[in-house]
Amino acid sequence: MQNFLSQFFENFMGGVPNLLTALAIFIVSVYLARMISNILRRVLRRQKAPEGVTHLLAQLILWTIITLGAITAIQRFFNVTAFLAGLGIIGFTIGFALQDVMKNLVSGIILLIQQPFHVGEVIGAAGFDGTVQQIDLRTTEMETTDGRVVTLPNASILSSPIINYTRARRLRVDLSFSLPHTVDPNTTRQLVLDAVQGVVGFVSEPAPVVVFNNLTSSAIEMTVNFWIDVTKNKAVNAKDSALLNVISVFGKQGIEVPHPVQLVYSKSG
Repeated sequence: MQNFLSQFFENFMGGVPNLLTALAIFIVSVYLARMISNILRRVLRRQKAPEGVTHLLAQLILWTIITLGAITAIQRFFNVTAFLAGLGIIGFTIGFALQDVMKNLVSGIILLIQQPFHVGEVIGAAGFDGTVQQIDLRTTEMETTDGRVVTLPNASILSSPIINYTRARRLRVDLSFSLPHTVDPNTTRQLVLDAVQGVVGFVSEPAPVVVFNNLTSSAIEMTVNFWIDVTKNKAVNAKDSALLNVISVFGKQGIEVPHPVQLVYSKSG
């Protein structure tokens, strides 16, 4: 009995350093996990990320670090390499089967952290233009300009150029006209410039540009580019107003927009 107690005591004392080291590793991992999780929460809240996403990512970081710490602590007593290898094979199989889901999930996390757009903003992404209705971890819902509701995978959005129309302070409006050969180019240029300056939201810098870019058998083709402040007017409304202003000016000056002429020959007999 005495030998058994002596051997037990020796084994216990020999294992105390490993036990204390393992305990220290686990405690440090818990402390680091909480610290990093709290830092991540503060960063995401400053970025105005959804509270559900903030909680999910913070918990994911917390338990990942704690799990790694626990595995490192257990490693002090026995080799867990074979066990981890088995978990790795299972994880690879599951990951391969769910690769599309995971790709969209990761893309959603990146979008929510980087925030290239918010709910309610008008964007162009993955070939669609519209207003963002909802941003989830896997998909983004958007109402297009023609009224359709489109649910886009986050991976397709992240892999394509994203245009945020709402955050643009200025937009360029382009108009094209055809004029008869009889008009004076310089006079007409000034008339058009005066007409577009009456559009709500018109900005003088960058300056508007009017160019004559083509000459056909029936007309002179002209293009006008001008910029507007999108906080004062929408681009589509500005284009409509500019077109009406130009038509009004042309009418007062007696300038008619030419129509293509087709000659038809009829052979008799």
